[in-house]
This record gives sequence, C-alpha cells and structure tokens, in this order.
Amino acid sequence: MAFGREIRTFFEGRWHGGDVPVMRAADHGSWQGSSVFDGARMFDGRVPDLEAHCARVNRSARALMVEPTLEADAIAAIAREGLRAYAPGTAVYIRPMYWAIDASPLGVAPAPGRTGFALCLEAVPMPPADATTTLTTTRFRRPVLEDAVCDAKAGCLYPNNARMLVEAQAKGFGNALVADALGNVAEAATANVFIVRDGVVMTPVANGTFLAGITRARHMANLRAEGFDVREAVLTFDDVRAADEVFLSGNFSKVMPVTRFDDVHYQVGPVTRKARELYWDWSASALL
Repeated sequence: MAFGREIRTFFEGRWHGGDVPVMRAADHGSWQGSSVFDGARMFDGRVPDLEAHCARVNRSARALMVEPTLEADAIAAIAREGLRAYAPGTAVYIRPMYWAIDASPLGVAPAPGRTGFALCLEAVPMPPADATTTLTTTRFRRPVLEDAVCDAKAGCLYPNNARMLVEAQAKGFGNALVADALGNVAEAATANVFIVRDGVVMTPVANGTFLAGITRARHMANLRAEGFDVREAVLTFDDVRAADEVFLSGNFSKVMPVTRFDDVHYQVGPVTRKARELYWDWSASALL
C-alpha cells in the first residue's frame, strides 16, 4: 500500500506515473535489506533543506556499503523537476532511495558498483497547524553502532521503530519516547525530541544511537539565532517529566507539540510555538 497519492516515480532515467516496481526478487536490497532512503518535503511551494536530504541519502548508502550513483545536487534537480508537475499548494513527500543489486562473493555483503536508484514523490498533506501528540515509554531501545547501522537512514532499521510505535498506540498514545542502550532518552519512535525547562531548550546529545535530524539542526540554529539557550544534553525520562514543554521534530511534521507523556500533561507553550513560527519564516526562502 502506498504512503500517499498522486505518486510519481523517477526510475531508470525517466519519470513514471504511479507506484512502479523498481526492485527485483534477487536484488540484494530485496533479500538482504541493503536499502536506504531519505525524506524531504514540499509544502506551500517550499522545499526546505532539500539538498541536505539528498546529501544524506548518499551518506546513508555509503554506511551500508552501497555505492551512490548520483551527486546530491543531481538528485535535488530530479526532485525539483518532478515536483513541478503537482498543482500549486500540494504538499509532497520526497523520497530518494538506493539499494544494492548484486551480492558480493560473501553473499550478505553488497557487490560494489551495482546500485539501484529511484526517487518517489507522493502527495501527503501536512499535519494541521494545531495538531498535537502524546508519548509513552516502550520496552524497545535504540541500537548502537556496534549492533546496527545507526548512522544511516536505512530501511532495515525501521521494523524496530515500527514495533515501538505499535506498542505505544496499543497503549493509547501517539508515539513512543525511546531510550538508548544506557537508558537515557534518545528520540521518539519517528522523530527527534526537544524539551523546554525554565526557558532553556534541550535535546538529547547526538551519541550515535539515532539520526540527529536535519530538521532538528535547523530548529537549533533558528532558536539560537533568536537568542534562546539551546543545549544538547544527556536527558533522562525524569527530565522529560519535569519539562515545561515538549515537542517533536522531524521532516514529516517539522514541529509536533506533545501534550502528554504517560501521566504528565503539558501545554503547547511559547517556545514550541516560536520554534514553529521560526521554521515557517525561515522556509519561505527555500522556494521550489
């Protein structure tokens, strides 16, 4: 089942209408999971940080020993070309992806030099401006680099995220707040996390167990430029419970206020609203 609608797929050098097949049964990416992707967004005619997302998909590929075949600016140019086919005002999810085609003599390792590439565009609405979510704990944790390829946006990592999210939703919450291997807060199942306490903005230190997101970095830069004290820190679950505000940060929704973590409730506070305002103001310069 597709994620969105009005799907367009760039594959084998040209655009196709719809959700076309791109991977074969014997491709290494199919049976060994050597696939990576990234996600950018178009909304209100803006494509914020598109080039950064295209650069990251190349870094992710290299982390999985998959050889990228396009420079980041070439991927961005393909995306911009495809996006111009959508009606003005359409919100679109932008997903470039690579996978290994052949296995090396080792079998489980990909062979160098044979890489599949596709770029999928799907019309997916932005969440409403007043959308919020809730958090709970999960028994699942983020892995470390010694266990998994945590420095890549790799498809093989997402079943772990999925079971976190399913567990949280079974408990009646919108997302899960996830621990790293040491039991400190890492991120949510599908986004990075920020807390605000006494006016100070804090986010878990990037310790290699999760992707420190492009949108996360943009919020940190925007808030610092506005004069806020923004810190990366080792955060515990008790730190989150003691926060004045909590919000999630990710490409899909940009800023998602949190109104509850288990039995602790929060207001959508002034810093969260300011982070969203600053992001929208900044993104006005990133036109298609």
